[in-house]
Amino acid sequence: MIKAGIFGATGYTGWELVKILQRHPQAEIGFVTSTSQAERPLSTIYPTAPDLILVAPQDAPLNEVDVAFLCLPHGAAAETAVTCLNAGLTVIDLSADFRLRDVAAYEQWYKTIHPAPELLETAVYGLTEFARSQLPGAKLIANPGCYPTSILLAAQPLLAADAIAGTLIVDSKSGVSGAGRSPKQNTHFVEVADNFSPYNIGQVHRHWPEIVQGLGFWHASPPDLVFSPHLLPVPRGILSTIYAPLKPGWQLSELHQLFSETYADEPFVQVLPLGSLATLAHVNYTNRCAIGLAQAGDTLIVTSAIDNLIKGAAGQAVQNMNVALGLKETAGLE
Repeated sequence: MIKAGIFGATGYTGWELVKILQRHPQAEIGFVTSTSQAERPLSTIYPTAPDLILVAPQDAPLNEVDVAFLCLPHGAAAETAVTCLNAGLTVIDLSADFRLRDVAAYEQWYKTIHPAPELLETAVYGLTEFARSQLPGAKLIANPGCYPTSILLAAQPLLAADAIAGTLIVDSKSGVSGAGRSPKQNTHFVEVADNFSPYNIGQVHRHWPEIVQGLGFWHASPPDLVFSPHLLPVPRGILSTIYAPLKPGWQLSELHQLFSETYADEPFVQVLPLGSLATLAHVNYTNRCAIGLAQAGDTLIVTSAIDNLIKGAAGQAVQNMNVALGLKETAGLE
């Protein structure tokens, strides 16, 4: 039985990890931490939580677990990762600290000095469907961001087939939980309800360089990217609509076959039948990504939906743990 520790268990992602690991047939929770709620039961934060007492991060019994999930802010996550790696643990980091391979890019976008730049080259970027060969035995796994997960899964077949002729335009919408549990004025109910807001549009969102880096995994000269995220007045879910200008000769039926073949054996990626488009209802509360295709002239329109807290965070993290530690990939996620 694998024993797991969760750093930052009181956030939305940490709570999703608790729920997944509770039902996991080959794993159990060894400890949960919180800086502000230490010594309190997790059930005082989430009433349906199991009987777990939160401990301060510095008091976490690292010798009692095999894997550590880091649901921490950037910077703090890297520092904790070093401690956990020195203790011999497998580390799955759900922050941005090990996603970008270029330390200068990280420091530019996250406005801080990287605490452990020497680890960037060894971290596996855990987009599970395309990282399986690197995950077994990996000690440090960078869990992808939620927006990048929805976009990269939808773009990979096009990049691998060299089908894109110009700039990718991505219009993404996220539920409010994507902003985290800490209160902010723009995510209060009164601000969000009956509203729909773009933010950090174009090439300024922190996920932009991560998406660009990912596009480069499958094409030597990836297309330019315009990325426009929006805040939906719903609790959870991401829907990304991707506009891809096509090189001559591609037909919608061929593209649908391309996507269907790419993901034919994937347990968590569903390519919808032609005529169906992805919605949040296809994926919320699951570890699935649903992909739908439509065509307008020489532009392919790809709709890609995930649950931002599960496939975009906690579920993908457990999927990565399963592959890294030789467990059934779907364990705890079915």
